[in-house]
Amino acid sequence: MNSGSQPLLATSFRMAARRFRRALLLLFFLMAPWASAQQQPAPTGPALKVTTKVVNVYAVVRSKHGELIPDLNKNDFEIKEDNIPQNITYFTRETDTPLTLAILIDTSPSQGRMLNTEKEEANAFLRQILGPKDLACVIHFDVDVELLQDFTNQQRLLEKAINETVINGGGQGLGPGPLPTKPIGATHLYDAVYLASNEMMKNEVDRKVLILLTDGQDQGSQETLNQALEAAQKSDVMIYSIDIVDRAFYGFGNMGFSGGSVLRKLSEETGGRVLKVNKIKNTRAAFDEIARELRTQYLLGYSPSNPRTDAGFRRISVRVLHGDYKVQARRGYYPHS
Repeated sequence: MNSGSQPLLATSFRMAARRFRRALLLLFFLMAPWASAQQQPAPTGPALKVTTKVVNVYAVVRSKHGELIPDLNKNDFEIKEDNIPQNITYFTRETDTPLTLAILIDTSPSQGRMLNTEKEEANAFLRQILGPKDLACVIHFDVDVELLQDFTNQQRLLEKAINETVINGGGQGLGPGPLPTKPIGATHLYDAVYLASNEMMKNEVDRKVLILLTDGQDQGSQETLNQALEAAQKSDVMIYSIDIVDRAFYGFGNMGFSGGSVLRKLSEETGGRVLKVNKIKNTRAAFDEIARELRTQYLLGYSPSNPRTDAGFRRISVRVLHGDYKVQARRGYYPHS
């Protein structure tokens, strides 16, 4: 385990300075018109509260043969919320909007034979995808969920964190010495998604992406799959899953193995995708595909005309009006309070 790692719930203090500066800047802009208003007579009559809501939907479009389609326009799309057509007020082809990435690495024993390749390709991916305005963090999960590197743009720090990941977060388990106090082989995948979404991503802006390196098999999480998914949806996170399974680890019958369906639910509901790696040497191709999609997204923005006022989940559907296309986009959201 990296000596600088820490439980993810303890990361808020490390992020406080950056958010405090952001809050001060926001407060300055909010207070400037207020201070000016103090010099004017106070208006009479009832107060008017104005609330503006904008829903952003990132979409990837493919042809029926699977090729990425990068050249559509606003009028090519239709968005419905709870089956109510929405007016698209903002549109752009999304290639340069800053990325906020979290790399989540499964360090449970089931990933033992794949971890070195995963680390190598994760580093190559970050070198390829991170631009000057982008940020990334590194988290590992097994019997614990730990932040190995807070948000940064420095490749050196990110690579150091990735390279120091080891199975079971530092050898708790099968090595010499006293028996571990926690179950050997636990994989807190749901907890990792929940905490990364709720603790790390919730107050970030722009495009927010979790990349899971795992076989999708959870064991021992306190949170459920649905709670993890809800946390991601409430934080407007897209989840991309690189599904790497060591079938021999689970036995060739793979009885009770359900990792694939878990990853499909987390990814497809949030607008991401599952990249299946059948041979470890194909890990780079999976990362390359994610990079291509992130450079070929559309951003569709709308102000909901939905008459609902509750805080419940809103279902979204996006389609291209003409042609035989498949649209990959999140399937809903929770209104921000």
